[in-house]
Amino acid sequence: MLPFAYRVFQAIVQEHTFYRAAQTLSVTPSAISHSVNQLEKELGFPLFIRNRAGVELTPDGKTVLPLIQGVINAEDRLEQAAANINGLNAGSVRLGAFSSVCISWLPPIIRRFKQDYPDIQINLEQAGFADIAAAVKSGRLDLGLSALPVSEKLTVLPLVKDEIYCITPTDFIPANRTTVTAADLVDQNFILQRGDYDKDTKAALDHYQIRPNAIRFSIDDQSILAMVDAGMGMGILPELALQKVTGNVHVYPFDTQFYRTICLVVNAEQAKAPSTAKMIRAITEYVTTAYPDQVLRHPHVG
Repeated sequence: MLPFAYRVFQAIVQEHTFYRAAQTLSVTPSAISHSVNQLEKELGFPLFIRNRAGVELTPDGKTVLPLIQGVINAEDRLEQAAANINGLNAGSVRLGAFSSVCISWLPPIIRRFKQDYPDIQINLEQAGFADIAAAVKSGRLDLGLSALPVSEKLTVLPLVKDEIYCITPTDFIPANRTTVTAADLVDQNFILQRGDYDKDTKAALDHYQIRPNAIRFSIDDQSILAMVDAGMGMGILPELALQKVTGNVHVYPFDTQFYRTICLVVNAEQAKAPSTAKMIRAITEYVTTAYPDQVLRHPHVG
């Protein structure tokens, strides 16, 4: 059986305090401290630094994090495989996704998954593209929905191409009345999420020579629409982000098409877990059904 100290280590990393880790594991804070002290004694070096905000890993703690996480994941896979052999369909899936996927895709995917596998627990984490890939690589997440390119060495399955649109106030009409051109964007300000500025959105802005000092940042897709509605500038949002948010705005295609490619990133070891394999299949089946003309069918290793 897995040493309890490993579960304690994992809980502290996730919760950032001994107190919250104790709540997660339903033990006392003193039991958490004792477990950490014992593990640090066995390893021969400190794992955590205490500070006002809670605790953080020492450099040595960061070194052993993926190793301890790998041991935990291996035991979880063993338990899931045994449950699968016994016909129990038990286990858990740790899934990461960015905001528009959480809003638009995951409700029907999870609803159907829970109908098919009611005994498999789903843990969902919303984060940015890079954070999702890093968490999948470390083994903290089993799989994630992100966007290309993915710098981490992971199994990457491109899913769909998601076109990027220009969001404008209602009093704006492009000169050709159909698409937004470079001439339409002269002296315009843009509002976007900071996390989007290093990917496909930036490619569109660079194409139209939008200066960085003409860009303001917002916290989420709905806030972008609200700021555009208020006349504070234009926005750039992909089609998926526009499906569940609302605002009194106009949506125009650019005269040059830009896309982001939504992808599934998977830790190769975690993909062997029965519950993770079932979730991968559920996601790909949903995308194939919902986007029959847009789905991309060629996985590769990034």
